[in-house]
This record gives sequence, C-alpha cells and structure tokens, in this order.
Amino acid sequence: MEKGSYVKDIGPASEARGLFVVSQAAQGQSRNGPYWRLTLADASGSLEAKIWHPLSAEFSEIPVGSIVWAEGRAGLYRDQVQLTVEQLRLLSEEESAAVDQAALLPASPFSLDDMLGELLALCKEEFRHAPWRKLALSVLNNQELRAAFRVCPAAKGVHHAYVGGLLEHTLSVFKLCRRIADQYPELDRQALLAGALFHDFGKIREFSGGLANDYTDEGRLLGHLMLGVEMLAPHLDKSGLDEGLQRHLKHLILSHHGELQFGAVRPPHTAEAMALHYADNLDAKMAQCRSLFEQLGEEGQDWTSWQATLGRPLYRAARTPESPESSQAGAASAKGRKKAVREECLSLLKV
Repeated sequence: MEKGSYVKDIGPASEARGLFVVSQAAQGQSRNGPYWRLTLADASGSLEAKIWHPLSAEFSEIPVGSIVWAEGRAGLYRDQVQLTVEQLRLLSEEESAAVDQAALLPASPFSLDDMLGELLALCKEEFRHAPWRKLALSVLNNQELRAAFRVCPAAKGVHHAYVGGLLEHTLSVFKLCRRIADQYPELDRQALLAGALFHDFGKIREFSGGLANDYTDEGRLLGHLMLGVEMLAPHLDKSGLDEGLQRHLKHLILSHHGELQFGAVRPPHTAEAMALHYADNLDAKMAQCRSLFEQLGEEGQDWTSWQATLGRPLYRAARTPESPESSQAGAASAKGRKKAVREECLSLLKV
C-alpha cells in the first residue's frame, strides 16, 4: 500500500488520507457519546486524532502499535493540529507485514553507522588508561549490545525519540564533555567521558523500541539509571578498573539527572558528575528546541505552543545576518572539519 499523507504535511483545514501507527489510544465520553482519542505517528512526526460517535462505536479496541489507514480533516485545537477521523481501518497482519516501516518509524537524520564509527574512534582516542579502554570496547564490541544501542530511541517523547536517538544523543554528550574537559583540565577527563558514554545505556532495556515504542516493565519498575549500572556490572568485573573509579562511574550514571525530583538516585557530588548533568541537559534541551522549531516551518509563526516539559512556549528569534563571505567561509570550514573527522575516524578504526 502507498503511504499517503505524512504527518508533517497535515495542516489546519487540510484533508489527510494515509497509513499511520497508533502510538496512543484511549476511550473517552462526551455529551454525544463515546469517542476515541488517538495519537497517530509516522516517520515525520505525530498528531492527535479524534474518532467521534457514531464511528467510534465501531471499534471495541484499537491496539497501540497497530497500523491503520485513516482519513479525515485537520483543524486546530489549543494551537495544535488535530485530525477528526472520518474513516479508519486496522490493517491485517499480512497487510502490516507488507508496509515499508521506514515510512512509519522516525529515525535520526544522521547515518547510524557513521555515528557508531565516530563514537568508537573517539573512545579509542580518549581512553588512554587501559582499564577504561577495556571497559568501553568490551561493551561496544559486544554484538548484542552494539546492535541494540545502534537503533534504540533515547526517549518515548520530548527529545531523540526515534530510531538511533540514543546513539545520536550519546555521541553529542560525549563530544560536549570533551570540550568541557578542555576548558576545565582539573576534571578527570576519562572518568567524565566514561560517564558520557554510559549515562543512558540502560535505555536499551528501558524502552521497547519498534512501532509502539513504550516503557518496558523493568523500565517502569527500575528505570534506565539502575538498569545501566546493572548492565555494566559484568564488564566492570573484567575491566581491571580500580574500585574507586568504578564507584565514581556508577555515581556519574546514577546522578546525571541532577535532582531527585527529576529521577536522579543521588544529586551530583563530584565536579565530573555536575559537568555530565549539564552536558546531558543541554543536549536534550537543544534537541527539543530543534524539533519544535522544525515544526514551525521556515516562514510564519515564530512561537511554539505551550510546552509542559519546559513550562513555557519557545520563541524562534530572528538570526543575525551573515555576509556572503562569512557564509562561504563557514560552509568551507564546516566541510573541512567534517572531512577531517571522517578521515580521523577511518584511521582510528584501523588501529
């Protein structure tokens, strides 16, 4: 079947006809009868949809993770695009198996293999202390863990909530921590970078991934901080890492959310733990801003809707104009840096 409409192309007062994944489904009751409240998603994003009575009565259940063909008209509700569904059909197992899931699963805009190669190369470059190096490579060269880490989302929503999101976020935090360690040489650079590498590793078991990405049972009961420490235990035992460094790494993982009310097991008690917390928080917030501004499009509205996780709407401010010369120089410099990084990665991977 053809994909049809994409979420990103559905605007107010437009019609939509296409295949979508049901990422959330709940029944409600209105004055006119029962209704369904859905979240429909594809590779380009997600939007809320409503099925009103009497059509809603035709569905005794709409399983999360199912693929549906939906038709309807979009409008605005509380500044958000919402689809009023006029026709809905759940695909059979055979039909679902034939659908190109790449059209339905949001994924990182960057090559997963390139990011994984860059991260591995940076680990080989940065971890000079043999036990740190042994720990990092032991985990990243484990075939099962590597495969799961490569595609795992970093969240259910908000930031990096797509295939490869965890890898993208980890690489970004790792590179941020390199710059922080350059600025503050009193930090234990290798301990900080080990914390950056493994701070969210437990998300491999916290999230199910796939079309209906959701929290697993152990994710809900234990959380990715505890799961991460648990997953590293057998690798730490074989690393030869000093007990004090092992304890510090565990603290980095368990404290990187910063505050107890935000999920930290302990608040950061070392300089490295504070640095990791701010690097992680900065990358998450910038990814959220990037995603929200992309939804605004290139022209028109400069304010996002209210963001509950931030406690505010965001404003996309006008950018400082660049001269043609500086734009060309910046593009050439960025191209040169990209080429240098790629060559460095390839040379290190041969080591």
